[in-house]
This record gives sequence, structure tokens and C-alpha cells, in this order.
Amino acid sequence: MPLKKQKLVPEIPKSREKKISVIRESIPEKKDSGIEFICEIYFSTDISGQKQYYCIGLITILQFSNLNYELSVNAIKQKKTIDIIILGLKTKAGYINNSGPARKKVFFEDLYGKYTINIIKQDGSINSAIVDFNIFKKSIKLINVFLPEKRNNREFIKFEIATKKFKYSNEGKL
Repeated sequence: MPLKKQKLVPEIPKSREKKISVIRESIPEKKDSGIEFICEIYFSTDISGQKQYYCIGLITILQFSNLNYELSVNAIKQKKTIDIIILGLKTKAGYINNSGPARKKVFFEDLYGKYTINIIKQDGSINSAIVDFNIFKKSIKLINVFLPEKRNNREFIKFEIATKKFKYSNEGKL
């Protein structure tokens, strides 16, 4: 007896994406503190050198030797708070495999004054820093690094200002 021909194509369910509020409220498992990432904050420009950006770069401490990896992140800016969630790793397409850490750069415009930067892992761990951005003085200052009050929260990231990577736009130059 032949099988019936299907009238509708079955739908594949979409994977659920965790919301920031759910990740923030989750309680991480108890683990030892250890630095897994470096967060570099610096001024940068676009490819043409005309537009000024503020860059928050995340780099893994772990070196990968077989494939080129990139960090997958989700960033949200609200008033004076920047939340960056580390979602995981993804491979970069390329013909040549280079060893090295996984990286991700997150660009922002129009930051001025003190901002709280929260780096959040999937398990719910949060590391925070208060950073003062001043484009007029061409300076970025790391004011305070702290762990928000949360059960089983641990330190996993090192914040630093990468002054050697500062690039400024060419606006106003002849």
C-alpha cells in the first residue's frame, strides 16, 4: 500500500533564544574564579577613517589551533548601561586556519560620560566596570571594576584600556 503524499511541509521549530533578563536573573553554578576573557576598550574609526566609534573588544585567553573562531555576542545599550552577553563561539569562514584566540569587537557611537559595562556569560555570571568616555580630551578612564552582588558570581574577565589601539577620525584635517 503506497504512502500518502503530504499536503503541508512540516515546520521545524525555532530554537529559543534566551532573553537578557532571564540570563541576568539566572544563578551560576559554583566554580573557581579564573580569567577567561580580556575586555579591551578603545577609540576606533571605520574603514574610511571618517567616523569615530568606541570599541569594546572581547578576546579569549584560550588559544585555538585548528579552526578560526569568533565570539558570538549580543549587545544592548540602555541609558548609561551597556550589557554584552557572551553567547558562545562560532567558526569563521576562511581558507587558511590560523591559530589564536577568538575575538569580537562591539562598536558604539555617541558615548560620553560614565557608563557601566556589564559582561554576562550564559550561565549568569556578571562582571562589571564603570568607564568614563571623553572624546573631547580623547581619553577613556577605567574608574571601577566590580562583581555585582549575586550568589555564586565569579570573576572571569579582565578589563583594560588599550591606549595603543586608539585611532581617531580624520575630520577637520586638511
